[in-house]
Amino acid sequence: MRYGFVIPSGTVFDVVSLAQDAETAGWDGIFIPDCIYIDVELDPMAPSYDPWVALAAVASHTSRVRIGTMITPLSRRRPWKVARETTTLDHLSHGRLVLPVGLGALDDAGFGRVGEATDRKTRAELLDESLEILDRAWSGETFSFTGKHYAVRDLTFLPTPVQSPRIPVWVVAAWPRPASMRRALRWDGILPMKMGADGSQERMSPDDIRELRAYIAANRTATTPFDIIIEGTTPAADPDAAGAQIQLYAEAGATWWMEALWSKPNDPATVRERIRRGPPRSAS
Repeated sequence: MRYGFVIPSGTVFDVVSLAQDAETAGWDGIFIPDCIYIDVELDPMAPSYDPWVALAAVASHTSRVRIGTMITPLSRRRPWKVARETTTLDHLSHGRLVLPVGLGALDDAGFGRVGEATDRKTRAELLDESLEILDRAWSGETFSFTGKHYAVRDLTFLPTPVQSPRIPVWVVAAWPRPASMRRALRWDGILPMKMGADGSQERMSPDDIRELRAYIAANRTATTPFDIIIEGTTPAADPDAAGAQIQLYAEAGATWWMEALWSKPNDPATVRERIRRGPPRSAS
């Protein structure tokens, strides 16, 4: 089990210093939001910073932790530009970048208020095409691509990323919806969301993770490593209880625990205190 921390907000200087604290405290990864505009009246996450610039600063001030976004909605980003940004960050961090991707949260006004696609089907199509273009761009080989939304002709992107065969891609997927699962299994990790019969989101239990792990083993054809990432909050003041909570997920097959204090978006002091207490390590 590895342990990541999602820094919810704070100034860009807070993000860098919190990442340094996380590395010192033994966390394995630091992740930051990729938001354009969250309405402060609806969600106190604002203000936000450009994730690529902020992660460049984090990469320059850390040496061990994995870094990445949580998450990048590729439907509103040009994939060839993301190819350049991620390759640059992968080099700057000496191969520590992870790219978690998904459809994106619609309460981010960086969709509807600026004319980006808001319907789920279109965003899913854009996500799939973007991932295909990214993978080909990272290869360093000349490629062309024609899809419903994007067309690329005779492009060669150099340099290639430090990591091989590519920068790891983690995909948000709705469990157990087949189309969503098929998308995730083509890549390098899954951030599963359990969907209820009424379409509401539910927390993934350890038993759900066991079922998911069995599904992955039965349906994924690639033999490369594949991560199962679970996000939540543990009781920092009770390390034994936190460890016991994580132990259940580790035994079920989860490979990353993401500690996320989304309820403390503008409270860097509380976030720093939690980071310094260290990861909620399981006994395994």
